[in-house]
Amino acid sequence: MVNILHIDSSPRADRSHSRELSKEFVSSWKAAHPEDAIAYRDLGHQPVPHVDEAWIAAAFSPPETHTPELTQALRISEELVDEFLGADRYVFGVPMYNFNIPSTFKAYIDQIVRINRTVAIEAQGFRGLVEGKKAVIITARGGDFSPTSPFIAYDFQEPYLRTIFGFIGLTDIQFINANSMNNSDDARTQSLSEARAAIQDAIAQW
Repeated sequence: MVNILHIDSSPRADRSHSRELSKEFVSSWKAAHPEDAIAYRDLGHQPVPHVDEAWIAAAFSPPETHTPELTQALRISEELVDEFLGADRYVFGVPMYNFNIPSTFKAYIDQIVRINRTVAIEAQGFRGLVEGKKAVIITARGGDFSPTSPFIAYDFQEPYLRTIFGFIGLTDIQFINANSMNNSDDARTQSLSEARAAIQDAIAQW
């Protein structure tokens, strides 16, 4: 049995393309692998808190020195990290906001990138502790940020996500990018069709 963590980050509901596509991936996967367990977290509608001063004080001090207040400051982070590490694979639905990710997803990332939990500091530098796992990141972008587009230089979404997840050891990542969601009907329809085909290909190979 494979444990999958499915996360959406769009504040939209039925109008969200990233939600629609991530749901299609998970539904198709579950149909083919009914024995697998899927946990779901909706960051768009139930956001996690941003890191604050108490969090920083707790995260960068030995646990045995924590006051009850510092322990409480990390409570949600501990839950999120435990959930993240308990999964074997990840499906993320992420819209592009201002060439990057929504603040809801950034807040989540800040909660799970934790020294001695998901990344270690060694003599040679940092070492990611999230090893042997896979992720599919499904994005929805208003414009065309495909590799041949002149706007590809504005895509800070995919490079950032590859970098931050790679930092904690998660390097086996496949991106399925639905571009041109705010362009013409034909461009949007074609991009969604291509994304759906990529989803089926990913499921077959995942």
